[in-house]
Amino acid sequence: MIKKLLAVLGIAVITFGIIATVSHFSNQDNSTDTEGALAEAEPTPIKTDPIKEQMEAMTLDEKVAQMLIVNKNDLVVSEEEQAKLKTVPYGGYILMENAYGTLAQTRLMVETLQLNAKTPLIIATDQEGGVVQRIKNISYPRASNIPNMYSVGQTGNLDYATTVGRVLAEELRTVGVNVDFAPVADIYSNPNNTVIGRRSFSANPQTAAEMSQALAAGLEQNGVIATYKHFPGHGNTSTDSHKSLPIINRSREQLDETELVPFKNAIANGAKLIMVGHIALPQITGDNTPATLSSKITTDLLRTELGYKGLIVTDGLNMGALTNNYSDADIYKLAVEAGADLLVLPRDPQLAIETIKANIPESRINESVYRILKFKQDYLANYQYLDASYLGSAEHSAALAH
Repeated sequence: MIKKLLAVLGIAVITFGIIATVSHFSNQDNSTDTEGALAEAEPTPIKTDPIKEQMEAMTLDEKVAQMLIVNKNDLVVSEEEQAKLKTVPYGGYILMENAYGTLAQTRLMVETLQLNAKTPLIIATDQEGGVVQRIKNISYPRASNIPNMYSVGQTGNLDYATTVGRVLAEELRTVGVNVDFAPVADIYSNPNNTVIGRRSFSANPQTAAEMSQALAAGLEQNGVIATYKHFPGHGNTSTDSHKSLPIINRSREQLDETELVPFKNAIANGAKLIMVGHIALPQITGDNTPATLSSKITTDLLRTELGYKGLIVTDGLNMGALTNNYSDADIYKLAVEAGADLLVLPRDPQLAIETIKANIPESRINESVYRILKFKQDYLANYQYLDASYLGSAEHSAALAH
C-alpha cells in the first residue's frame, strides 16, 4: 500500500515538474516576444526643428512683417513702436542719416528696439566708405573716415581690404549694427557711372571679386554680416537707379565674363546676403523689368543657375527706378514673386504686409521667413556691442593709413 502511494506521488511530482518546466519556458518565450514587440513599437525620437515650431506659432501678419526692413530715420522709439515690436515686429530696420545723434543716443535707440522685439532684429546701414558712410553722422565721438573702395582696390592688397572690413565692423558694433549693406561688388566698367564710380573696387572683374570678398571677410570675422551688392551688376551704366531705371544691354556671355564674376566668387565663399539692384537686362529677360522684380534674374539666375542659398535683399523699394513705373502695391507683390526674401525701405510697410498677404501663397512666404529666422539664429543670436573707445580710435586711423 505504501509502495503504491509513493509511486503515485512520484508520478505526480514528475508531472508537476514537467508542467512547471514547460510553463517556465513558455512564459520566458512570451516575455521575450512581448519585450521584442514593445521594443519594435517604441517610436524613434523625432528631431524637432525649432524654426518650424516658431513659425507654426506665428500669425501670417508676423511672418510677412519679418520680410520687411523698414526706414529708421530718427532717434525715437515711441510707445506705439515698442508695442509693435512685442507683437508683430518687422524683420529689421535700416538706419538712415537722421537715426544718428551722439553715439550714446544712437546706441540707446538701437538697444531699445532690440530689447522690445520678440524676434531679434536686423539692424542694417549703408557703411561702405568714401561717399557712403552713414555712421559719420554720429556727432560725438566721431567715426573714422573710411577710404573709398576704388582706392582700396588700387592697393592690390587683400589683407588691407580685410583690415578695412575689420575697422568697419568694430565701429558698427559700437552702434549695434549687425548687417552692413556693403561691399559694393559692382565693376567700375563705365567711366560715366556717377552712382557707383569709386564705390567700386576696380574695373577688373577679378580684382573686384577678390577685394569685395576680402572686405566681407573682415566684416564677418568681426561680428557684422556683409551684403554683396548690386546683383547682377550696376557698374556698366550711367543712369542713377535712385532716379530712373538703368538699362544694360549685355548678353549672358558678357555678364559671365564681367558683372557676374564677383557675385559667383561671393557665392563660392559662402555669401549670406546678396542685394539685387533695380537694373533692367533686356537680353536676359526679354523686356525692361527691373532685376528686383524679375524672377528670371532673382530666382532663375541667382538662386537656380548660380546656386545661391542665402538671403536675397532688394535695393531700396522707394527708389525712382521702381516708383516711376510701378505702384507701391505692385512693387511689393512683384518683388516677392520674383524671389526676394527681404524688402528694403517699403514706403508703406502696412500696405506691403496687406498686399503680400492678399497675393502671395503662404507656402512662398514660409520659404523666405524660414531663411530669415535661420539667418537670425545663426548670425545674430550672439551679437555683442563694443564700447565707445572703438569709434574713431587711433588704432583704426593707423590701420586705415596706407
